[in-house]
Amino acid sequence: MRLQDGIYWYSEKGYFDANTYIIADERTVLIDPGLERYLTLRLKEMREDGIDPKEVDVIMVTHLHPDHCGATAALKEVSGAQVALHPSQRAYLDRMAEDVPKLFGMGIAPRFVQDVLLGARLSIGTMDLEVVHTPGHSPCSISVYEAERRILICGDLVFEKGVGRTDLPFGDAEELKNSLEFVSELDTELLLPGHGAPIEGSGNVKRNYEFIKRVYFNPLF
Repeated sequence: MRLQDGIYWYSEKGYFDANTYIIADERTVLIDPGLERYLTLRLKEMREDGIDPKEVDVIMVTHLHPDHCGATAALKEVSGAQVALHPSQRAYLDRMAEDVPKLFGMGIAPRFVQDVLLGARLSIGTMDLEVVHTPGHSPCSISVYEAERRILICGDLVFEKGVGRTDLPFGDAEELKNSLEFVSELDTELLLPGHGAPIEGSGNVKRNYEFIKRVYFNPLF
């Protein structure tokens, strides 16, 4: 589904899946390919929007839980794209692939390898993507911010009236609070979470942060 020029959202398909986002510029980035069992459907939706999987140049993941990264290896095979990981993700790649799926009665997630190590920014043409380490839900969670368009892709850091759970392996509530405080200072017009619907409009985004701070973190804030 096209949200605006060059920005696409493919909603989670079922239990234990996640939202997928595409940013298409001179290079095309796909963020969070979701669970492998839903990849065929996701690719079909992309083609309906005029996006051939082979046009994807870079695959990124907001964190290494299988609902977000389970289809990475299969998507790389189909698209030929490079997998770009944050340094924190490289450090936890093997441990997260084994520990988290066990909690949900799943087998070890399909393995994938890193092709590119992400820095603080990724230029894809007219857009510069800022890569922000936002731990808490997991130690290797990142958010992706595009300042000119004021777009934040935040994974499982924050949703509409909710935040990511911290009771999974390596989760940390205090780190999540700090990450939320950081992103809430970003000028955001379009918030794209890992689950649920996007939040549009800076006023709505701000009110959502205020609600979360009041309900989930008071008196920590």
